[in-house]
Amino acid sequence: MIQVRGLKMYYNYGKIKALDGLDIDINRGDVMVVIGPSGSGKSTFLRSLNLLESPTDGSIIFEDKDIVNEKINLDQYRQKMGMVFQHFNLFPHKTILENLTLAPMIVKHESKEAAEKKALELLERVGLRDRAAAYPVQLSGGQKQRVAIVRALCMNPEVMLFDEPTSALDPEMVGEVLEVMKELAHEGMTMVCVTHEMGFAREVGNRVIFMADGKLVEQGTPEQIFEHPESPRLKDFLGKVLEV
Repeated sequence: MIQVRGLKMYYNYGKIKALDGLDIDINRGDVMVVIGPSGSGKSTFLRSLNLLESPTDGSIIFEDKDIVNEKINLDQYRQKMGMVFQHFNLFPHKTILENLTLAPMIVKHESKEAAEKKALELLERVGLRDRAAAYPVQLSGGQKQRVAIVRALCMNPEVMLFDEPTSALDPEMVGEVLEVMKELAHEGMTMVCVTHEMGFAREVGNRVIFMADGKLVEQGTPEQIFEHPESPRLKDFLGKVLEV
């Protein structure tokens, strides 16, 4: 579905190599979980996929087009990639329903009726149908993040990108967000998720990518990565994050 080749992201005249030659294939239906220490380039990689960050070099081929080096309609492309950030970025002065219908109506020119119908159906799925008329300030962190996921789904994306979606939540709210992500995975949604939730990576991911120092160090199934790591860097990382 997406081919990443030789992706580089350099800052400060090449002194900082946030990404240093990534080669990754993302297949349709993949639930790819990206793990690694802070500063390893995980979020930069994710943001590069929809060109929120402009790569220094390399290519990202999506639907037979190199979106880095060819002229593309960026807004049209981004419609196909839903993005969920650490922070919810909801408009505080608009109701939940208004937050969800704004982009479909403006960008995709959907009617208000069609946009609201889809938004309410998705809110029902995540258990928040009764909060449609509420404002973001009236919701918990976990509820806001579920709304943020629904907002992305309202655009009918082909792939969902999650950038540490639970890192800003209180521990008791993490489960409700991960549950929504699990349901999406089971329905076949293509997903790339940067996370520190190792349990989620083991249970839901079909591929795990381990990054360090801007490079792809090791990749494989959850069993390969967590039960049979090969690189010393990965073994050291798992020893720290999995220790009781």
